[in-house]
Amino acid sequence: MTFRSLSALDRRAFLTLSAASLTLPATARAQSTPKRVAVIGGGIIGASITYHLAREGAQVTLLERNRLASRASRGTFAWVNATWAKQPRHYHTLNQAGVVGWKRLQSTLNIPVRWGGSLEWFTASDRQNRLVEQIAEQAEWGEPAEMISRDDMAALEPNVNFGQADRVAYSPNDGAVDPVFATKALAAAAVSAGAIVKENCGVNGMSIEESGTVKLHAECGSLRFDDIVLATGADREATKMLGKIDIPQRSTPGVIVITNPAPRLINRIIVAPGVHIHQRDDGRIVLGEQDGAPDTPAHAARLQNRPERFPNADFANQHALRILGIAEKFVPGIIASDIEDVIIGWRPLPIDGHPVIGRSPRLKNAYLAIMHSGVSLAPIAGDLIAREILTGKNAIGIDHYRPDRAFDDIRRY
Repeated sequence: MTFRSLSALDRRAFLTLSAASLTLPATARAQSTPKRVAVIGGGIIGASITYHLAREGAQVTLLERNRLASRASRGTFAWVNATWAKQPRHYHTLNQAGVVGWKRLQSTLNIPVRWGGSLEWFTASDRQNRLVEQIAEQAEWGEPAEMISRDDMAALEPNVNFGQADRVAYSPNDGAVDPVFATKALAAAAVSAGAIVKENCGVNGMSIEESGTVKLHAECGSLRFDDIVLATGADREATKMLGKIDIPQRSTPGVIVITNPAPRLINRIIVAPGVHIHQRDDGRIVLGEQDGAPDTPAHAARLQNRPERFPNADFANQHALRILGIAEKFVPGIIASDIEDVIIGWRPLPIDGHPVIGRSPRLKNAYLAIMHSGVSLAPIAGDLIAREILTGKNAIGIDHYRPDRAFDDIRRY
């Protein structure tokens, strides 16, 4: 296997984006009166923003209405990547910086990330042919991805049945995390740097005082801040209430299955037709269904309130066994794994498929951080958002994602 390296131009642009976010100017860190910032939403994005603000000296409070990582960050496949689906090129570059950011957090905060890459293929010949073209584009963009042969597949994953696929896409830079562990680690590091974390503290409204201060009406009391950051994920109503702006989203559900620790079956992320699979360092296997819920009135009625759990354990186990049954075709023996948890995950997904990062055009004190892809972008988003809030200057690499853009280009990844 051989991999193409970054061109000089790509390397320069990529390193500029990554390095520019790592350290704030001394003037921002040495403010005599620390900026008071509330981060609303205790998922992986909110925790990352809180950590990056706190380490630079902000007086930051993280407010979560339930428990940390209790919603989107719990129900995610947690794949760290910058693969072919990250289009166009500026979005791919941002995700590459996210991958680099995870290597930094793995080192500085001891957050486990299982690296090793991903293997992906399709059964339909036309879709497989398009994958070949997309991987070639990835190589042009500096991603060390390529199509590999059956011999290479077997060497990398001897327990995987690749069916009739004669080649699969190998993206060696990819990894996976435990999103709940990572969120809590980021929050703990933020607290060590001086942040306050308040769980079970929902925010029910806000007002602007004459001084320009934001007053939050929260379940844990009235709180005052200079700025608020809305890391509220798929909760469209929160951005309308607190940011005075409606961000169009098409958040869709997906079932995530987590098994009890099992003997090592796979070493990499397997992106097989109909199912995604990876196995954590602790042996737990994480599976995500590729297709969402059927588009039927019955499912629409059942999902209208965005439940995170199935009505009962039997129903949840039926769905888990269905997904394990699909995975069994590719990883023989996986269906025998004991089921630990079944979650309905709702991913934040602005309608054009890209993150929303920046101040609300209708409320200067409110900063929006609605992320897709949240896990991949958490480190770089936390860095860049902290930079913008504390310096008041636009950070490099995120002008495409401002809240006042036109949301009329629907993408499906």
